[in-house]
Amino acid sequence: MNIGSLLDYWGIILLLTLGLLGMKCMVGALATIILGYPLRTAIMVGFALCQVGEFSFILAQTGMEFNIIGGSLYQGFLSASILSMMLTPFLISMAPRIAQLCCSMPLPERLRSGIYPWITEMETPGGLEDHLLIIGYGINGKNLARAAKFAGIPYAILEINAKTVREEKEKGEPIYFGDAGQEIVLSNLNVQAARIAVVAISDPVAARRVTALLRRMQPSIHIIVRIRFISDVSDLHQLGANEVIPEEYETSVEIFARVLAKYMLPRDEIEEFIDQVRKEDYEMFRNISRRATKFSHINYSLANLDISTLKVKEGSRLVDKSLLEIDLRKEYGVSVLAIRRGSKTIANPGAEEYIYTDDYIVVLGTTEEIRNLAHIMV
Repeated sequence: MNIGSLLDYWGIILLLTLGLLGMKCMVGALATIILGYPLRTAIMVGFALCQVGEFSFILAQTGMEFNIIGGSLYQGFLSASILSMMLTPFLISMAPRIAQLCCSMPLPERLRSGIYPWITEMETPGGLEDHLLIIGYGINGKNLARAAKFAGIPYAILEINAKTVREEKEKGEPIYFGDAGQEIVLSNLNVQAARIAVVAISDPVAARRVTALLRRMQPSIHIIVRIRFISDVSDLHQLGANEVIPEEYETSVEIFARVLAKYMLPRDEIEEFIDQVRKEDYEMFRNISRRATKFSHINYSLANLDISTLKVKEGSRLVDKSLLEIDLRKEYGVSVLAIRRGSKTIANPGAEEYIYTDDYIVVLGTTEEIRNLAHIMV
């Protein structure tokens, strides 16, 4: 790009840049609307695709080689293309707010909600009462649906990805296409009779809008929102969320829970600690000055103990011998807590219990004692 050319004709190049961005944005948004997506999605797609693509450089250079366009026009086009790429991150960042502003205008409901040309089951599902509403069918949504099915909890899924909706419907999932930020879509899923709604979408602006709409439509519903960052917790609580689960801190919770478990802390103490962290909105992680807790008195005298599972391999000196004969407690200082044999688990086995090839034995002892025992398992 010739910087001198950009400075000399900055006005024309700026207008060319805005024209390219506007034209591509409208084409992308229009194509998305024709495909049946809601207006909000169409606007965000338009902003995401509005920059000039790299292939245009090749076309422009070829055009200049064949004298279809001149050198000055080529430089102008090149400058506008590069500027459009530089502006794209900012436009994508602004897109959710612009989309929300557009959707708040008095526009036809059919335009705002989408025309759903490929979905024939958009009528209100029958039998939804006291159900769980899952908004978003990513990893969290899938796991939640699987757990609800296992527990026999009635549920319905709302997803804006048409391909996912088609595929999951074929598998028998109660999944429906639509934008959860639209009142008519939530009404179709009988949100007024739902007990719990879980918002598991990655867009923080959309999560806020959906949370506020859910609370307005159903004041008594219990709303759980999954977000990525702790900075969004306060806003979502103010909008009506009962529980907000930030991924970045839940990962920390899971890690420290496993660390405490390895130090042999009582499970009920660990769970109480986790509850305290969540009730205080993860304040322990956010404020490093809060070092002392009511758990600081815990005795770590069991920290050198460990529980491990060892496999009995063919040829091991333990094979075809009873626990009485082996006497692992005397010889190696470990205690056998359980034996897993195929699908059967023998808890707290007696001294007369035999050990066989491919058994798994669960033992309690120090790390060094377990390591010594592992050497004779091969």
